[in-house]
Amino acid sequence: MKDISLDRKIPVLVLSSGENGMQNVLSETLTTELERYRIGPRIRALRLKKKLGLVQLGEHTGLSSAMLSKIERGQLFPTLPTLVRIALVFGVDLDHFFSKEGPRIAVTRREERVRLPIPADASPGAYVFESLNYALADRRIEAFIAVFPAEGSPSEPHQHGTEEFVYVINGTLAVMVDEIEVVLEEGDALSFDSSILHSYRRDGSGTCTALVATVA
Repeated sequence: MKDISLDRKIPVLVLSSGENGMQNVLSETLTTELERYRIGPRIRALRLKKKLGLVQLGEHTGLSSAMLSKIERGQLFPTLPTLVRIALVFGVDLDHFFSKEGPRIAVTRREERVRLPIPADASPGAYVFESLNYALADRRIEAFIAVFPAEGSPSEPHQHGTEEFVYVINGTLAVMVDEIEVVLEEGDALSFDSSILHSYRRDGSGTCTALVATVA
């Protein structure tokens, strides 16, 4: 599914030649309705609040900076999967883009977890995040199950928020914080300042699974 460009009509039901006027009205109605939400400016506001450039946001989402620029300027409407990926990066619910008040209590069933491979375009990536609390709007804590595949490579150093907590469920995980590497075995936990550059590396053989929580 491709993003919908403002340069062409939004597709609607195919009508006969005598109904072209109605088709144009429907297309204009859909365009006007999408524009009313001002999704692009909301994304730009979130990006600037996080002090991210378009290139940096592109690295986190797997989207090109050119596409993100068009979305922010309202020249392109993002698809739902694209919007979900952007929302995950900023820790907001989809409701944030549609002016709805999200619930303060939310249940995430196992089959409903949003999966986000890191990096987005790698297979396999360094790890896969499964969001545990994506359904909660305006959350201050991000909770994930992180799966580090046996064939995965070490993650790139990154920094975000203020604090991070890692608990190893199974396997062995090496976490590098600045110049310090800590090796965690099953049942071990680590807390650290996530505003400092840090990275992950699966150690030993087999897959490693960990619970990761971050504070914005």
